[in-house]
Amino acid sequence: METTMRTAMRAARVSIFVNILLSAFKLAAGILGNSAAMISDAVHSITDLISTVVVIIGIRLSGKAADKDHPYGHERFECIATLVLVALVTYVGVGIGWSGLQTVWEAFSARGTGEFYLPIPGLIALIAAAISIVVKEGLFWYVRAAARKIDSQALMADAWHSRADGLSSIGSFIGIGGAMLGFPIMDAVAALIICLFIFKTAFQIAIDAINKLTDKAADDETQEAMRTVITTHPQVQGIDRLDTRLFGNKIFVEADIQLEGTLLLSEAHAIAEEVHDQIEAAFPKVKHCMVHVNPARPPGEPHEPSEA
Repeated sequence: METTMRTAMRAARVSIFVNILLSAFKLAAGILGNSAAMISDAVHSITDLISTVVVIIGIRLSGKAADKDHPYGHERFECIATLVLVALVTYVGVGIGWSGLQTVWEAFSARGTGEFYLPIPGLIALIAAAISIVVKEGLFWYVRAAARKIDSQALMADAWHSRADGLSSIGSFIGIGGAMLGFPIMDAVAALIICLFIFKTAFQIAIDAINKLTDKAADDETQEAMRTVITTHPQVQGIDRLDTRLFGNKIFVEADIQLEGTLLLSEAHAIAEEVHDQIEAAFPKVKHCMVHVNPARPPGEPHEPSEA
């Protein structure tokens, strides 16, 4: 756990440092370069700072050991932190989208009247967009590697937030470039497109977090692999039930296995312990595994899984 926290904190510090510098640069470039797209992009980068703080809090809370009030641990706090991050990102996306939509509508309403003027962005805004694309993509790969190393959903969400910011900078680059070529409305359109990227990323992250908060089963491939591990034990004659549920980034497993009915209780218990250890050894994400023993039935005879 100590190694996990060190890795997470190191990635978080790098993310915070990069986003402080990049946000300040993009905001200044957006203001000096008269670019709504770049200002929106800067605001998106500022949310990366907030999201990283949320991630740090989530990882610290989820890493706490089980206690009297939370006997199964605190892993789900990371999912909650992820959803808070999603809410922040969505809020920013709505603001950016609404601003872009207003500008586009005003330009459309005033077409041909000469009553609506959109400033042409300066070169500095275009340069800022190009730099942002490169920096954000690099930050995405760095944070994603750290998230995979410690298997952190919240840190992975933060990585994808950086990727979304990079994608929004691509939109800014195209919009600013188009405006500089004589199509000033492209800058506002780019800001509108940016919000769509933000919504898409937020939705994907939210679905993953919700699945882990609502006891969704592990994927079919993982369950089938677990069945294979269980049935490789020479004394296991069958599996009556195998249930799994996601708990944060961990998996809880309950299995009912069939053993020879004439075995002594101590022998059956020992086999169940062996199966338990095999599952946890083969699947590091398994935090809790309960193996229940049923007497084997003749082929074709149904067996009702025990509720005990």
